[in-house]
Amino acid sequence: MHPFALTVTCSVLVSLGISFTLDPMLSAYWGDPADHHTAPKKGLSKVLARFNDWFDAQADRYGHVVEWALHHRRWMGAIALASLVGALVLQANFGGTSFLPASDNGNLMIEVRTPASSSLEYARLKMERAAEIARTIKEVKDTNSNINANGGRIYVDIGKKNTRSRSAKEIAVELRDKIRPLVGAEYVVIDDTNNGARKPVQIEFTGPDSRKLLEITSAYMEQLRKIPGAVDVGLSEQDPKKELKIEMNRGLANSMGISINDAAQSLRVAFAGIEVGDWVDPTGETRDVAVRLHPNDRVSKENIERLPIAVTGTNEMVPLDQIASVTMGKGPSAIEHSNGKRTITVSANVQGRSNGEVTKEAMELAKSFNYPPGYGLSLAGAGQDQDELFTEMLIALISGIGLMYLILVMQFGSFTAPLAVMLSLPLSLIGVVIALMVTGSTINLMSFIGIIMLMGLVAKNAILLLDAARKQEKEGVDREEALMHAGRVRLRPILMTTFALIAGMIPVALGLGEGGEFYRPLAIAIIGGTITSTILTLLVVPSFYDSIEIARDRMMAKMRRRAEGMSQILAFGLTMLEAVLTLLGIRLVFRLCLKLFNLMRGRRPAPAIGEGL
Repeated sequence: MHPFALTVTCSVLVSLGISFTLDPMLSAYWGDPADHHTAPKKGLSKVLARFNDWFDAQADRYGHVVEWALHHRRWMGAIALASLVGALVLQANFGGTSFLPASDNGNLMIEVRTPASSSLEYARLKMERAAEIARTIKEVKDTNSNINANGGRIYVDIGKKNTRSRSAKEIAVELRDKIRPLVGAEYVVIDDTNNGARKPVQIEFTGPDSRKLLEITSAYMEQLRKIPGAVDVGLSEQDPKKELKIEMNRGLANSMGISINDAAQSLRVAFAGIEVGDWVDPTGETRDVAVRLHPNDRVSKENIERLPIAVTGTNEMVPLDQIASVTMGKGPSAIEHSNGKRTITVSANVQGRSNGEVTKEAMELAKSFNYPPGYGLSLAGAGQDQDELFTEMLIALISGIGLMYLILVMQFGSFTAPLAVMLSLPLSLIGVVIALMVTGSTINLMSFIGIIMLMGLVAKNAILLLDAARKQEKEGVDREEALMHAGRVRLRPILMTTFALIAGMIPVALGLGEGGEFYRPLAIAIIGGTITSTILTLLVVPSFYDSIEIARDRMMAKMRRRAEGMSQILAFGLTMLEAVLTLLGIRLVFRLCLKLFNLMRGRRPAPAIGEGL
């Protein structure tokens, strides 16, 4: 995302330079005629003049709306709080999350995994059967297979998205239903190859014993399949394969003079073979000769039990079953390690829900299991990447807001005036959540970038409004009158920039063309947040600013009164402490507790200073 951020930053800087140089020059060169405002209007000019008159009337009405908002600050605060809480509740209960936006690049993939003991021909037959089924879907144009002894991958070409009526996810649902009856191999349909062609849900289980891990993960898989939206549940390793387990009776073997190494050497000769010489073939080429048990004897428990073991220092031989127990069972086909621990990963695809929702429920299910000492779990794959991404993006968002506040402090020359701008930033979140829900998008990498960009765009409206109001205040105009005047004169530029931004983002939000859906959540988040923030900012920011400035004036007056009876440093410290306690809500809680205590004692609270005057 570094190139993206660099592009946006450079574009803004260049546009800033153009607005200071080229735009004024062109405006002067293409200025209106001298009699433009007095000349009679005709045609389009007449229509635009009527529109301007109508808009000026609406701007006057908006000035009265600002006046109403300034006299109903609690209502404005309640509206702002309700929008923030509503955004959080909607996202928590109905919104989805994912690492990357879902993409439709015109390809599906079927991952086929055959049993560990299968041959290349067996894998070819299983993959060809799956490819035949895939070709029965009307959107499928071609299939290509990559086969190996353990299975392989089938790449399914479904054509460009503008040539078909169904999305890749919808086609993948049909493909899963069609290959589900196939047996003899594990079939997984991948509808989004952005994540390295991996399943989005991956839970990693660790522990000292592979067999115990296999038992835990098998039980977990049964429960995971019951979670809505979790499909293609499987393990990171192949199905367990048959294994021969030989347990030596060390005491008996030692008493007979047979060491573990002697037994292991005999087993190595039987299974791996031993070179006994060489042989010259008819062409004259020398070839090594090795002998070992016949394949049928190597899988027969009875033949292995009769395998002779030499007694060291003698010519005697004893059968293996006299010094060891031989059993046939199943064990892991492969052993994976992570941070020095044996690991098995349970993975799943997602269908009909967002990746984040299914991953969250999968982790909650995994944590509900009781694990023996030494065993544990962790989030892996796209879920782990998503957690790390959201943490980094949250840090970037907070850092950006902090830098924005410092810049506004320098611009306004005040530490309190920018607080009204900062309080307006969360007003965009309700629009972001609703827009993403309506369009079926999720909170992901691109929508998070859109939210970060949105913070600067939302602040722009508040800055336009408050800058005009503060200029009027410096000229001696009453604060309320200044805010109403600023609302009238700044309504047009605020709406003009808002509509221009939305118009520019609409093509991106449509997601046209190959790969267009990757940037679609960014545009959707910006459009939804801009609409709601513009509406709420025009109402809430004036009341926020007026309330903050009134509180600042009261605190300054209180500090001056305290400075009359104590040092200025102590008065400043007490006043700042009171302000911090007020912002944290501690002062409000203390006052409520004091009022409740007085009511319980039957005493009326003391009137505030100046009350009743």
